[in-house]
Amino acid sequence: MVVFLDELPWLATPNSGFLRALGFFWNSWAVKQNIVVVICGSAASWMIRRVVNHKGGLHNRITQRIFLQPFTLLETQEYLKSKRVNFTLQQLVELYMAIGGIPHYLKEVEAGLGVVQNIDKLCFSVNGVLRDEFLRLYPSLFENSERHEAIVRALGKTHQGMDRTNLIKKIALSDGGNITQILEELEQSGFISSFFPFGKKKKGKLYRLSDEYSLFYLKFIEGKKKEGEGTWQHYSQTQAYKTWSGYAFENVCMKHIPQIKKALGISGVYAETSSFYKKGTKEEKGTQIDLLLDRNDKVINVFEIKFYNSEIIITEAYAKLLREKLRIFQETTNTRKYLMLSMISAFGIKQNMHSLGFVEQSLLVEDLFQ
Repeated sequence: MVVFLDELPWLATPNSGFLRALGFFWNSWAVKQNIVVVICGSAASWMIRRVVNHKGGLHNRITQRIFLQPFTLLETQEYLKSKRVNFTLQQLVELYMAIGGIPHYLKEVEAGLGVVQNIDKLCFSVNGVLRDEFLRLYPSLFENSERHEAIVRALGKTHQGMDRTNLIKKIALSDGGNITQILEELEQSGFISSFFPFGKKKKGKLYRLSDEYSLFYLKFIEGKKKEGEGTWQHYSQTQAYKTWSGYAFENVCMKHIPQIKKALGISGVYAETSSFYKKGTKEEKGTQIDLLLDRNDKVINVFEIKFYNSEIIITEAYAKLLREKLRIFQETTNTRKYLMLSMISAFGIKQNMHSLGFVEQSLLVEDLFQ
């Protein structure tokens, strides 16, 4: 027999006594029966604090934990195919960049409509289910959600990521004020991600907004007057789209590191994911590398990630810029590992005298679907 309790956080309100009763039910009767009890909750942080780390009757009673991740690109493709929705790989990536791999959002995608029309319907029509989802999302998952939302909004304005100190200054919070708990809750729930810059393992942790829908909402929906058919087509011609698509595609790539490693043929090689940023001065230019794979086989993959609608052409000026990136990174970090310039893009590189022998590996969006 299976007892399935959906959305436990809604059942176990502060004065309900539900968790205490559930502990008594399990310890006094259910544990002796041929029964499986499944408890589920979309507020991951609440489930971890109140159930997984429970100090009362449910302490150490869990036999299996399932942390439901959003769909990968491949899982998104397979799910939409089951709904008779067949998009090209690039279209699937663009849809994923806008709403992520959340099944609750993906089930609203309609067959017979293109990606542009679906995004218009979901996000920009008067009755679109994602038009104001952002305003309900955080209050439904977190107590005192104003601080959670403030952090998300702050991170949505930067592409370099932000450390704890600057984040606190940005949103005018004290360095107490349960900021650690809030960051943990947002990360456990998949809204933000954290990583250490290259060469750092204890200090300087950076946070970035990794929830696709939240980023999309803040960039294109909130405060915008344009709505209805043709809205997304209009935005896709703007500079704001180019800026957003670059950052959003980086997020997608960072969520598919196992697929990237498989495409590179290094699935069995241990590698640490990081980034690199050096602020420029009057004497020297700065640079930013959004994704590095620091491998145990004395190689570092330095990624250039671009979401273009055509092949990328490595011009003489672009090649010079990339070489400068590699030089600054090598001189700043003093690494002795071999730097392997790698590129991830939609349609690959148009081979010419500047790309041959320089860009050593070129991955396409199809490699993210492995």
